Amino acid sequence: MNLKAGLIGLPNVGKSSLFSALTKMNVEIANYPFATIEPNIATVEIHDPRILQLTKIVKPEKTVFATYSFVDIAGLIKGASTGEGLGNKFLANVRNVDCLVHIVRCFQDPKIIHVNNEINPIFDIQTINLELIFADLGTIQTIISRLAKKANNTNDKQVKFEFELAKKVEIHLKHGKSLRDLELDSAEILQIKSWQLLTIKPVLYVANLDQKSIQNPDANPYFWKLKNYLVKEKAILLPLCIALEQEISQLDEEEKHLFLKEFLLEKSSLDLLILHSFYLLDLATFFTVGKKEVRSWTFRKNTPAIECSGIIHSDFKKKFIRVEIISFDDFVQAGSEKVVKENGKMRLEGKDYVIKDGEICHFRIGN
Repeated sequence: MNLKAGLIGLPNVGKSSLFSALTKMNVEIANYPFATIEPNIATVEIHDPRILQLTKIVKPEKTVFATYSFVDIAGLIKGASTGEGLGNKFLANVRNVDCLVHIVRCFQDPKIIHVNNEINPIFDIQTINLELIFADLGTIQTIISRLAKKANNTNDKQVKFEFELAKKVEIHLKHGKSLRDLELDSAEILQIKSWQLLTIKPVLYVANLDQKSIQNPDANPYFWKLKNYLVKEKAILLPLCIALEQEISQLDEEEKHLFLKEFLLEKSSLDLLILHSFYLLDLATFFTVGKKEVRSWTFRKNTPAIECSGIIHSDFKKKFIRVEIISFDDFVQAGSEKVVKENGKMRLEGKDYVIKDGEICHFRIGN
């Protein structure tokens, strides 16, 4: 499952620095707009605390984490929807990711240029969101033009459904609103995604703070205003000092522990960012557990057992018989699969059983 989160924001807000911290890769970080032209892409491990707990209990030969990709996308400026700056490239790259991590600058530093010459995180968010709305509006108006003649000369229910939905979307976008804010049923969401519209993509906001604000983000006036602004959007806002995280990412474990202690932090916030962006996509994780390997597997929520088995290997789906299910909590409490079975906590399920997030699965496969 090759899923990608796109790092977006205005130029010079910390996208490439965050990418570097997440991936421990050295990418070009420059104090001028459009240092990123072609997107940098890298895969990171999802350090779900549950798999770490399972590893401590089972002590396998190896632990294999689920993975997830981040894409460092070129900075956007006002006018991108009409091709200003690197607008066309930016919009094409946004279309190719599954969710957005929107980085917003919430610190003063005269040495780092701001593209609008002032720090105003709310205006920065509005600038990018409006460009994405304009891009979607152009796309949907093209779709309406294509469907209009067909819809008026057919009884085809699908064509009429698409035409009415396209008009509904156009009205919403003309009010300056993202499609995330539009009430839609599952069929409508599926159709909108097929049109590759941008503002339907889930978004996580990252407030890039200075070091002195990280222990008490609410004391930072930029963060406080941003937090209150995003309440109505019901969006996740994660406070982060990207410069600090970049430094931490280059340290070994012992140095990292001392560094975090100095700043009164328990751990790096990067794992939290990875998990938050991962779960934006309505994804879940199941585990396979054994002495050779403890492994996490990614799947979409509400996926039946037979489809989940195919994630491990296509032959599993063809030869599926049953699946043994153990809840994560039952396994941790028992301390071993043997004790789980003795306690009667393992159950057998069929092909239509919907796997739950965090369950431990052992698929029974025929010859």
